[in-house]
Amino acid sequence: MDAATPVSAWPLAALVLMLGAGGAALLAQPWWTRRRHQQLSRQPFPRAWARILRRRVPLAQRLPWPLRRRLQGLIQVFIADKPFIGCAGQAIDDELRVCIAAQACLLLLGQGDDRCYPQLRQVLVYPEPFVVPRRQLLPGGVVSDQPQALAGESWAQGQVILAWSEVLAGAADPDDGHNVVLHEFAHQIDQDGGQADGRPWLHDAQQRRHWAAVMDEGLARLREAPSDALDAYGSTDPAEFFAVATEAFFERPQALRDSAAPVYDTLSRLYRLDPAAW
Repeated sequence: MDAATPVSAWPLAALVLMLGAGGAALLAQPWWTRRRHQQLSRQPFPRAWARILRRRVPLAQRLPWPLRRRLQGLIQVFIADKPFIGCAGQAIDDELRVCIAAQACLLLLGQGDDRCYPQLRQVLVYPEPFVVPRRQLLPGGVVSDQPQALAGESWAQGQVILAWSEVLAGAADPDDGHNVVLHEFAHQIDQDGGQADGRPWLHDAQQRRHWAAVMDEGLARLREAPSDALDAYGSTDPAEFFAVATEAFFERPQALRDSAAPVYDTLSRLYRLDPAAW
């Protein structure tokens, strides 16, 4: 065979023989995962899950039917792939799984495949806000560890931690711009390359420059004056601005577009969605 012949043109059997059993398993794994996800997403959506979706996630009812059906498929992939772990006595049932998975998968509706957060390993759920130590620098250079109650947290190691009471509250009002699942899974997207820095999913240099210019300007404006659409917590840093803006993008899209059109348009290109049209 000519040395210039690309490997992709070789018969698969020959390539498997060259790679050996271990290499063949690696070669087959992405294909098998895609096939499994496709099969899961095409299964009929359980009626009991549909009832949970209608009752607990009113935002999902706004979706056009093609997006609603895609959401159902992603929910099935998410629940099949991601372990849910109850903490501090929290029970794990279908209502919890569907409610969290539905909101998390809203962020993936515009993407071209059925993968659901490939870096995510576990979803940990507490009944109520959970307390974590936070180190603070006090006047005089004194360092103090202060307990802080959190509704949610996202770790770069592949965990999302949520308070179930806050999940329910965030889902119940789809118009207030406050949704802990959208917020923490925006961080999970942001952490696809490591620590959250407010620069997600951007591989093209021109896109990165445009994103930075728009989002940094939006952050500066939020720091200067309150916004009708964005929570003030978004002024903390670029990562929190992206997460807060994501909450507004899905729950208050018209307000975000009216008050910060460049931010809305940039998020619309990232997520490949236009919630203001729903």
